[in-house]
Amino acid sequence: MSERQPIKDKQTVEEQFMKEYVISTADKTLEQGPYVDGFSSRTLLGALFVAIVMMPSAVYLGLVAGQALGGAAEWVTIILFTEVARRSFTQLKRQEVYVLFYVASSVAAVTLMHLALSGGPIALTIWNQYLLQSPQTVGIADQIPDWVVPGADSAGILERNLAHVDWWWSQSRGFLSPIILISFGYMFGRLAWFAFGYILFRITSDRERLPFPLAPIAAQGATALAEATDRDEASESGKRSWRWEVFSLGATLGIAFGVIYIMVPVTTGLFMTRPLMILPIPFIDFTRSVESFMPTSLISVSFDAVGFMAGMILPFKLVLGIVTSVLLTSVFGNPILYRLGVFEHWTPGNGLLVNQLILSFDFWMSVTIGMALSVAIIGIRFVVMNIVKSLRTDKAALQRQREEEEKARNLGPDEPPYRRPSRERGDFPIWVAAGLFLIAMLAFTYVSHRLVPGFPIWIFLVFGFIWTPIHSYVSARLFGLTGQGLIMPYLRETAFIASGYKGVDIWFVPTIPLLDVGPSAQRFRELELTRTKFTSIIKAELVMLPIVFVTSFLFWWFFWRMNQIPSDQFPFVARTWPVAARQAYLIFTANVTEDSLLLQALKPSIIGGAGVFGLCLYGLLAVFKMPVVFFYGMVGGIGQPLHFALPMFVGACASRYYFSKKFPEQKWYRSVPVLAAGFSCGMGLAGMIAAALALIAQCTRALPF
Repeated sequence: MSERQPIKDKQTVEEQFMKEYVISTADKTLEQGPYVDGFSSRTLLGALFVAIVMMPSAVYLGLVAGQALGGAAEWVTIILFTEVARRSFTQLKRQEVYVLFYVASSVAAVTLMHLALSGGPIALTIWNQYLLQSPQTVGIADQIPDWVVPGADSAGILERNLAHVDWWWSQSRGFLSPIILISFGYMFGRLAWFAFGYILFRITSDRERLPFPLAPIAAQGATALAEATDRDEASESGKRSWRWEVFSLGATLGIAFGVIYIMVPVTTGLFMTRPLMILPIPFIDFTRSVESFMPTSLISVSFDAVGFMAGMILPFKLVLGIVTSVLLTSVFGNPILYRLGVFEHWTPGNGLLVNQLILSFDFWMSVTIGMALSVAIIGIRFVVMNIVKSLRTDKAALQRQREEEEKARNLGPDEPPYRRPSRERGDFPIWVAAGLFLIAMLAFTYVSHRLVPGFPIWIFLVFGFIWTPIHSYVSARLFGLTGQGLIMPYLRETAFIASGYKGVDIWFVPTIPLLDVGPSAQRFRELELTRTKFTSIIKAELVMLPIVFVTSFLFWWFFWRMNQIPSDQFPFVARTWPVAARQAYLIFTANVTEDSLLLQALKPSIIGGAGVFGLCLYGLLAVFKMPVVFFYGMVGGIGQPLHFALPMFVGACASRYYFSKKFPEQKWYRSVPVLAAGFSCGMGLAGMIAAALALIAQCTRALPF
């Protein structure tokens, strides 16, 4: 890479990073060719395959082992269809491959991340029924409304029957019942995701030209698998695409690692009292071992290769910022702060997770909120600067700039425009997207107000029409720069407590208009990279809705009828859900009691100080010509345990100092996303096989023969 040119101000710090990153990772073959509609009958069959075959495995794997299928749902579906296409002597277009990837990832997405619950929106009903019956939440069980979950004496609860009328019609709100409300929230959430995500893409990609470093993973994987079905002269002569070779190598490595990391523990747990773990899951905890000389230090090591692969893809300075932040806060900073008396509730003998929770409530929660506010302020500043710059920029000069960019990419005269709205790309007017987003937010606000009329409606309006757009833009911008979004912890909880509302029902409203649409901007960038028309996603969303609802209901109805959840048949949730229910109880009662633990954890002085420190740190790094992603990495690593950053750092160093030297640098950085996509596929495949074996074993145990 060429020597850096002198950087004059903060704005050019960011522009310099984007220019260097795009040059180092550019693959011109991705964005060439006409835009094509990727929706076809094969997409419909793929959605049905994932919903019928993959979804039950994802549900069971989450309940038993707390694991998600990862990339299995996406890549296994794609491989199956590409193999069928090859044997049928037809070619599967990369646009079709990507839409298959999009549909599969959406159908098999994790519903509640902290509970390892997959299987569509109906999964929320299973968590709600547990909150109703859990010993940890017995103090508020009678206050949970029947539009959240039927009463404890209902046949829908006693018989574990999601088909009972009480799940579909509530006595207090009529058709606003548990399953109808969950379905309503899912549908309008997808509408907001698509509409405002398109607006964010137009801003961050078309106008600001952000690189979106993780977008090429799905794009390269889809292109690799599409090329595997290509029957052109090169294929007939025996030559295979370099993408397919790299993808196959990654898949092989992923299967090998998945067998060791996932399949062995899951399968041995079926016939042993304790599963055999060759590599500890999820990490090795050294917290107790070092607390004698480094009290409160969060020392842990993880062997999860997903972090290693992420470190190879993400910008090196971003990973370096994460590692620096973790070392300064959780490893060396915590013991210093403890001796200064900051962590007053810490006691020796606890494990890492308990310590992390205590340290977060004592200090790091407030720091994280303050730093997130500084990131939001910086993002808003760039919004204003971009608006002013666009108003001042001559349209002729902007047109010349775009022509130079297209010329630099060596696009032919028949190629569609590069990173610019066009009919070929499937663009539609901004006002249409804004109107759809407005409808979704109004619907969320109206239903939320109907459910809890005593709660101040202006908070819903602020959430939907002020905070959600601003937060989503800042998050989209971070995805465009770093591949990671912005998280504002405990914002909803703080607003509910500060509102003065005393009811428990507000915590269970599934239609609160508080969303983060930022990640969807990256999805549109992936569509652009694969030359897939945006209208393909509209068709895919319409197909997914009925499939997701029907299969989600059927499979959760089956699993709950088979056994109580949680129970000994599902060891992961049996261990973790009681703790999660206790934490939920502390939050649900935060606006009822005067001495709330959550209110004690939110310290305005620390939040304000952290916000000011974040702004000063950003300015200081700009003065020393540090890339802006280093700052965002430092924000993302605050208060995190060592195992969060260590695999990424090892992967980043291996990529930068070994593989990029062993292979041509440009070729290596173009190959890494394909390798990561293949690894995700292989690891997910191993997890899916393990889940299938466990599911068969559990079902056959109940048979009388």
